[in-house]
Amino acid sequence: MSDIRIGTASWTDKSLIDSGRFYPREAKSAEARLRYYAAQFPIVEVDSSYYAMPSPEVSRLWAERTPEDFLFNVKAFRLFTGHQTAPAALPKDIREALGPIDKKNVYYKDVPEQIRAELWSRFREAIEPLRAAGKLGAVHFQFAPWLAFHPENFKHVDECIGQLEGHRLAVEFRNSSWFEGTHADRTLSFERERDLVNVVVDGPQGFPNSVPAVWEVTCDALAIVRLHGRNRETWNQKGLTTSAERFNYDYPTLELEELAGKIETLSRKVRTTAVVLNNNYQDQGQRNARELMGIIARGGGGASSGP
Repeated sequence: MSDIRIGTASWTDKSLIDSGRFYPREAKSAEARLRYYAAQFPIVEVDSSYYAMPSPEVSRLWAERTPEDFLFNVKAFRLFTGHQTAPAALPKDIREALGPIDKKNVYYKDVPEQIRAELWSRFREAIEPLRAAGKLGAVHFQFAPWLAFHPENFKHVDECIGQLEGHRLAVEFRNSSWFEGTHADRTLSFERERDLVNVVVDGPQGFPNSVPAVWEVTCDALAIVRLHGRNRETWNQKGLTTSAERFNYDYPTLELEELAGKIETLSRKVRTTAVVLNNNYQDQGQRNARELMGIIARGGGGASSGP
């Protein structure tokens, strides 16, 4: 098996901190929480970079406050992934450069090429301290649910690759058309040709923004498995107070054992396998991550002969 690294999506989620079930009472500062988290897990997914452009100063602190072999997977800024982006999420000078905006949200296509180039440049600069420290695992692109299997969207993925040349990119589609029928082979071939990491997704099924768990390796260096929980009731529920409520799901031991077997099989095909628990309601992700680590350490995964 390869190096299997298990962690969670975010270490600063309000629901997690408010629960008081993971961090010790004395871990009250951002530095103390990251140091504690990094002593428990070998990898984390940076979620905040999706909601707002990250900064090199913060990335530098993350690198300094974590062990030498710790890894960060960084989510790409939402504008780059085709999501609607409120102007308030953009840096102030970028908002001013765009001029008056009469819409609630802007999309990638709405932004002039020169300003897009500047945003890409700032994103690269922001994650450079992690890359330079050898702590950047992958830049994670969670594409919008409305980005379907279409030539224009293949072109957009290629643009993202070009903008982040020299970085490891992971792709998580949220539209089922990418893996329907013959599209699945075309999607996986596209990823293999470009050395993109196919993100294996475990989540509720039967929705337009659901994709099947495709246990395929498309990059020899890295495989990523993201576990979103299987809460069908909240997956697309409107009016939730926080995004954490959407992922309110506690994986039972039997499901973790089944997943462990598939993760072990996948790990034999790559150098590193990253498993990210995104059921980030209170401490569910951290508890499930610890249990999954134990199952794999004991070799207790079920269905280990193959997905």
